[in-house]
Amino acid sequence: MSTITVQLPDDRMQALQKLAQEAKVQPEVLLQARVEEWLSEPAQDFLRAARYVLTKNQDLYRKLA
Repeated sequence: MSTITVQLPDDRMQALQKLAQEAKVQPEVLLQARVEEWLSEPAQDFLRAARYVLTKNQDLYRKLA
């Protein structure tokens, strides 16, 4: 596993610590969860677009089959 260091302004760090405290987790855990979510979004966007196209063209695909 790799490690990364991120610099945050003091006010942002305080906000992060507050969110982490409210969630009862370490700030690092909160950040890791958000990064994982962020990295999975492109795949979710593709799946949404693919579903839209398949649904929209459903009748056309039936006629071509």
